[in-house]
Amino acid sequence: MRINPDIFKEYDIRGTYPIDLNEEIAYKIGRGYGSYLKEKLNSSFCVVGRDNRLSSLSLSNALIEGIIDSGCDVYNYGQITTPMHYLTRHQNHAYGIMVTASHNPKDDNGFKFSFDHLANARGQMIYEFRDYVLKNQFLSGKGKVILKDCKKDYLNYMKRNIQMGDRKVKAVIDLGNGATTCIAKEVHQLFKNLDITYICDTNDGTFPNHHPDPAVEENMEMLKQKVLEVHADLGIAYDGDGDRIGIILDNGKYISADLYMILIIKNLLPTLENKTILYDVKCSKSLEDEIIRLGGKTYCYRTGTSYTEAKTKELNLSFGGEFSGHVFFNDRDYALGSGIYAGLRLMEIVSKTDRRLSEMLADISKYYSTPEIKIATTNDKKFEIVKEVLNYVKEKNYQYNAIDGVRVTFPNGWALIRASNTGPNLTIRFEAKTEEYLNTLKKEFMDVVNQFL
Repeated sequence: MRINPDIFKEYDIRGTYPIDLNEEIAYKIGRGYGSYLKEKLNSSFCVVGRDNRLSSLSLSNALIEGIIDSGCDVYNYGQITTPMHYLTRHQNHAYGIMVTASHNPKDDNGFKFSFDHLANARGQMIYEFRDYVLKNQFLSGKGKVILKDCKKDYLNYMKRNIQMGDRKVKAVIDLGNGATTCIAKEVHQLFKNLDITYICDTNDGTFPNHHPDPAVEENMEMLKQKVLEVHADLGIAYDGDGDRIGIILDNGKYISADLYMILIIKNLLPTLENKTILYDVKCSKSLEDEIIRLGGKTYCYRTGTSYTEAKTKELNLSFGGEFSGHVFFNDRDYALGSGIYAGLRLMEIVSKTDRRLSEMLADISKYYSTPEIKIATTNDKKFEIVKEVLNYVKEKNYQYNAIDGVRVTFPNGWALIRASNTGPNLTIRFEAKTEEYLNTLKKEFMDVVNQFL
């Protein structure tokens, strides 16, 4: 069966099951992965985990079959979260594959995989692997499968890295019927002063209650209502594979991940020796303002969890995150990029203060902003449009950052136009000091984009 090269994305392999990704393709990718590890990285084993999507078990089985047929051994951890998978890589000092489509719709699936010990494969690493797989020249052998369990180690990681205060924290947690249903309750039971109400807490890979993406506010309506109903201190949601977080404040309001990062750095930054905080190009200037106000240094970087994690570790930063809800704490132990851990760190802050979370954000810089705007186009055209926007910005002599698309900065606002790394879309955001200027920015740059659509 021919493999569609378009399933090899900037951060992972992802497609619709069984159209773009099925058991035969999974076997070939596994065969290629095991061969690649042996031939290029001198490694003879890897770790594999899977989320709870309906297709994940059969895809995982086919993937593993391909890996062992290359002569590579597999430590199979079964159904786990992506952060649990990251822990297995770290503990075994191993490369590995997680079968998941993260926050994508239920019919999608994919593979997050690694070729180094910083983060998931990204960019050129993936495209080189794509070319290797498409050549169909694999090694042969007979590896073995070893069944493993990481639950105890994951619970120990959580217990030793969280220090709750005296205040009892009342929280509502939305598991989104995703992979966190296999571990979240056991994690929270480790901490006696947590009073937690769960919603969407059955293991169901069809995601019957809402789409498993906490970065989209409409997916958080159930959580908002429950936070207000039980008078909780906060609400927390995880995505389908458990590596991202979404937050609802005590007043029932949704906040984006950059505001979550502000809540964290208000507590964290004063304690750090290295005060550089990394964030991606989609984050609000409120975050930049707060980092500077607290005596920190800003590092605005490209979007993508693999890039965020790798750069945070590479620079040995204590904290980094991105607008989509991936955050990395590197101040206490190995950074796992875990939604459950990110939620615990916020509950830890609440447990040590009498203030409400909504009060902690009352004094930050206020800006008007759009949500992330997605405009459908083609994979080729999206890059051409970004290039045209860059030409326009240069002609106007505007100040810009081109690390990921074009982020144009003005004294009272900014505009971002970038090519999505996960689909045939442009992703666009605007932010300004006033609503009027926001509309002015939006009109100027949407007019430029629309010329080339």
